[in-house]
Amino acid sequence: MSSPAPRPVPRKGVLAIEAYVPGKSAAPAGVKLHKLSSNETSLGPSPAVAAAVAEAVRHLELYPDGQASALKAAISERYGLSPRNIICGNGSDELLTLLASTYLEPGTEGIHTSHGFLLHRTAILAAGAEAVEAPETDATIDVDAILSRVTDRTRLVFIANPGNPTGTYIPFSEVRRLHEGLPRHVLLVLDAAYAEYVRKNDYEAGIELVATSPNVVMTRTFSKIHGLAALRVGWMYAPEAVADAVERIRGPFNLNAVGIAAAAAALRDGAHVERTVEHNRLWLDRLTAEFEALGLRITPSVTNFLLIHFAGTEGRTAAAADAFLTSRGFILRNVKGYGFPNALRMTIGSEEANLGVVAALAEFMGGRS
Repeated sequence: MSSPAPRPVPRKGVLAIEAYVPGKSAAPAGVKLHKLSSNETSLGPSPAVAAAVAEAVRHLELYPDGQASALKAAISERYGLSPRNIICGNGSDELLTLLASTYLEPGTEGIHTSHGFLLHRTAILAAGAEAVEAPETDATIDVDAILSRVTDRTRLVFIANPGNPTGTYIPFSEVRRLHEGLPRHVLLVLDAAYAEYVRKNDYEAGIELVATSPNVVMTRTFSKIHGLAALRVGWMYAPEAVADAVERIRGPFNLNAVGIAAAAAALRDGAHVERTVEHNRLWLDRLTAEFEALGLRITPSVTNFLLIHFAGTEGRTAAAADAFLTSRGFILRNVKGYGFPNALRMTIGSEEANLGVVAALAEFMGGRS
């Protein structure tokens, strides 16, 4: 009989998880900060949110509605969905983790893509399952690579469409092909955090596929286009059997009252969303052209950020560019942890921030650092 461990031992897989390292959020003293590292919207939330928050904080002594009924009603109204198929969470991160906890266990496998959202791998490992990585092609989900890694132990597949930090997407015909190739007992999770930014005729977030399939879930967030990152609000649309299973392990008050009120108000302000989309569209195109003119390679993006590659720029590395930009107050995201050691991710910011990064990178690439 083996002797007991000298201290509590984490479940297998937990220590294989690398702790999350957030992007930088500070500039040198005396330099104006432009934080472009976290994919936050520079336009902020809808003006309607302020009134909703002010009303919600008048009753902080009360527990929130454990079913987030007002928010479910707003989502149902906006997308034409049954509230029975909606679960709201503390950001889509919580919902992704709950799905893994519900459907994975030791001895099973979950699949994620090589440049996908890091939480996908973390959620699989935290559930005690084996995380199987499917390579991407040109920083884009490869359906055949995923299908080739499905085994009799596979229980769940995560894809982020569009992807983060790549900004790329696959057309919905490819999502359907992936779904058709999966066994019926494997849950396909469509992480659509950036869906509202996409303006492509062949893109769908996944609502119709969820509505017609017993093994597909779509997750969404209010942190991106709706500008509520500080409040941590997300939602998922799922078949009733999946929703019922997740409800059994969801915390009873996982979403706070302020977040519920703010998200419902934000969702009903379609005009603000369209203003944000248009701002993003204009700057996405302009910045791509400006950076490519400097000799930088940009991964084509349909989101509110750009992946900027420094390979082949005569010794000017992403690390050097990061330090140079930071010294001038422009904070971009190091993406080595996502498999891009010589690239930076830049969130589309305000006009001042965007033009400032262009000017700073022009100086950096010109060798006057």
